[in-house]
Amino acid sequence: VPMPVRYTDAPFLLPVENVLTITGRGTVVTGAVERGSVRTGDRVSVLGGDGEPVETVVTGLETFGKPMESAEAGDNVALLLRGVPRDGVRRGQVVAAPGSVVPKRRFSARVYVLSAREGGRTTPVASGYRP
Repeated sequence: VPMPVRYTDAPFLLPVENVLTITGRGTVVTGAVERGSVRTGDRVSVLGGDGEPVETVVTGLETFGKPMESAEAGDNVALLLRGVPRDGVRRGQVVAAPGSVVPKRRFSARVYVLSAREGGRTTPVASGYRP
């Protein structure tokens, strides 16, 4: 499998994998930076919920417990977000550079499902399947 291309010049995008609360500090989201880069002090938007995007500022950034000034595509990070309540963000949402992502409700996709011989599924995927 070839190494993935790291899109460091594109606008920042982080799919949220986990959400934590640090008492006295605020809400932390974790995930792998999909594209671009982010620094402490950068303005970002939290998108993908039921309402409008939430604008906030990155007030802290860590990777594996070590404070960092910046992170770029491919890095696993934890972002401390100013003024975002714990219930205001959840897994599956994204944190992105403001104005760089437009939420959609529908999309088309081509999906390749690995066969059992390739290490994938042993049963077929039927219409309406949910993991």
